[in-house]
Amino acid sequence: MLQAPETVPEVGEERRRFGRADALVIGIYIVAAFILYAGLWVNLGSGGYMYNSGQDQNMWEWFFAVTAHAVFNWESPLGSTLQNYPDGVNLMANTAMFGLGIPLSPVTQLFGPTVTWAIALTGGLAGTSIAWYWVFSRHLVTSRTAAAIGGAFCGFAPAMISHGNAHPNFVVLFLIPFIVMRLIRLAQGHRPVRDGIILGLMLAYQVFLGEEPLLIMMMAFVLFAAGYAVSRPREALPMVKPMAGGLTVAAVVAIAIAIFPLWWQFFGPQSYRTLEHGPVGNDTAAFTRFATESIAGTPEAAADVSMNRTEENAFFGWPLIILMVVLTVWLWRNVVARAIAISMFLMAWLSLGVEMIVNHEETGIPGPWKLLYELPLFDSLLESRLAIGCIPAVAALLAIATDRVFEAAPGFRDRNLPVRFLWLGALAAVLLPIAPTPYKTYIRPETPAFFADGAWRQYVGSGSVVVVPLPNGGDARALHWQVEADLGFPLADGYFVGPSGPDDKRGRYGAVNRPTADLLAEVRDSGEVPNVTVQQRAQAVEDLKYWKADAVVLAPVTNGNALHQTVDQLLGDQAVYVDGVWVWDVRALRG
Repeated sequence: MLQAPETVPEVGEERRRFGRADALVIGIYIVAAFILYAGLWVNLGSGGYMYNSGQDQNMWEWFFAVTAHAVFNWESPLGSTLQNYPDGVNLMANTAMFGLGIPLSPVTQLFGPTVTWAIALTGGLAGTSIAWYWVFSRHLVTSRTAAAIGGAFCGFAPAMISHGNAHPNFVVLFLIPFIVMRLIRLAQGHRPVRDGIILGLMLAYQVFLGEEPLLIMMMAFVLFAAGYAVSRPREALPMVKPMAGGLTVAAVVAIAIAIFPLWWQFFGPQSYRTLEHGPVGNDTAAFTRFATESIAGTPEAAADVSMNRTEENAFFGWPLIILMVVLTVWLWRNVVARAIAISMFLMAWLSLGVEMIVNHEETGIPGPWKLLYELPLFDSLLESRLAIGCIPAVAALLAIATDRVFEAAPGFRDRNLPVRFLWLGALAAVLLPIAPTPYKTYIRPETPAFFADGAWRQYVGSGSVVVVPLPNGGDARALHWQVEADLGFPLADGYFVGPSGPDDKRGRYGAVNRPTADLLAEVRDSGEVPNVTVQQRAQAVEDLKYWKADAVVLAPVTNGNALHQTVDQLLGDQAVYVDGVWVWDVRALRG
């Protein structure tokens, strides 16, 4: 193990035994993660819901529930027709996280998907911190305190906390640091075949945890490697051959495992080629502000320069930005720290998108992302998320700097100037403003008894249920109701990502629009009852036939009276009130 290494650290050079200090650090990470999610854990049985998750918690719980259902019924988890019936959903193309959903299927089956959701989020923050601490303490620095600071930042940085509201695929990153270290082992040429096989296995597993964070972290690693190669070309050149050989082995192993799921993702039923988001780069102001769920943050300031509360991808705060500039200058002579800093600043620059925006002002200055954003895979990436690639770099610089200070200062009891205390105090002043606050949760409304108690069985045979208005990204409660009904019926429409049409492979959120779904959405938004035409009635029947609907159900919802009257006109029939919902039996209409 090397101290604040001047060259790429020798992975596996020395094994450091697990000790009490390691156990203490790991315990602190786990306790911290549970504290942040305390509101969710104490309300698991009463319907705890993440306040800033939008409809994503409903969607993710559905993913976990459907995955467990497939496992216990010996079905393929790659696709399902339980949503968007009859076309279905390509789950491999919807970040269903089979790497967690499948092994946790017994938990989901026994205790419900909300428990799996809580485990994924809590374990994700803690596990990511632990993994980076392990790598830092074994391969980067000698001080466990320095490694603990770096590990804590990797797991609890503002962007991680933001995604911790709703995106477990961006929280469960425990495999990334070990992938990075295996890449370094390849470059050092120890055992390229064995290391290539191990790397291939890890890459394949990461595909089933999250492809987008893997792409982001690999971009950051390539920039780090390039920075190192430019600084030490004579040392880097001999690394090319073992790296190329090991990567070839890794690619063969990873492709052999993931080839069919990836084919299904990009070419299987309900697949899509790209998901366009438009220009969504970070405003430069986002880097210096504080995130919503941080001690110094305010929702208004964060919302001003971010898409939503789950996409606060920068928000390092101005004190940390200043510190990173200072540390870069201080550690510049250290080639590893220099390469890390280069990667950090370039990833931040890439995250600005195709044009630099300064506090909402378009500058006309193109960003380097303009060279990449139309390429396959990159065209579906939210460029603001590239700032997540800065997190391990910031953490590594904090760890190296702390290690340097601790080496220079004999100890906390030195009679001279207490340098260690001064340094830790400075770090506290910088990091405390961005320290996370506990997540807000609330108790979601109870599932209508019609679904929870099984009355739906009287109205649904082999067809689907059409919930009014049809579920989408704005209201996906029907997915939760379906889970509460033990996935006993399929739903028309839903909240997922799929193609824009049978011959249009551009991705979109939700099902392809049907005229009746659009009409009901307009009524829900306006509260006005339209004069339904003969053509609209005929279209409603046609759409019901397309959905193979058995029942149309209206649960309590905004502008429910207007929706009730509209459906009465469309179907020419009166609804029946059953266990908290209005039901139209449409089996006869669809023939």
